Amino acid sequence: QVQLVESGGGLVQPGGSLRLSCAASGSIVGIYSMAWYRQAPGKQRELVATIISDGTTNYADSVKGRFTISRDITKNTAYLQMNSLKPEDTAVYYCHTRLTTWSSYWGQGTQVTVSS
Repeated sequence: QVQLVESGGGLVQPGGSLRLSCAASGSIVGIYSMAWYRQAPGKQRELVATIISDGTTNYADSVKGRFTISRDITKNTAYLQMNSLKPEDTAVYYCHTRLTTWSSYWGQGTQVTVSS
């Protein structure tokens, strides 16, 4: 079993920054990918950013140029640096990982609120 623990969410003013962290622990043979999703009230969960084992990253068009996903392989941790935050970025942000065994896991989510 694998556990994902997210941290770093909170309330920030428009234009501000936040950094989310996602630490994976448990029976980890190898991590293929780590990703951040978000879900706003009344909306479907959407993919925000992904980083795979070779370091390749992908972003939703809505966050390109503002968000950066990174990872620390030694700590099995992924980060999401969010800059120039907008009210429409308000959502619960979820971490997701897919292992090399192809099992996948979700974190519990962390709330990000962008408001003045």
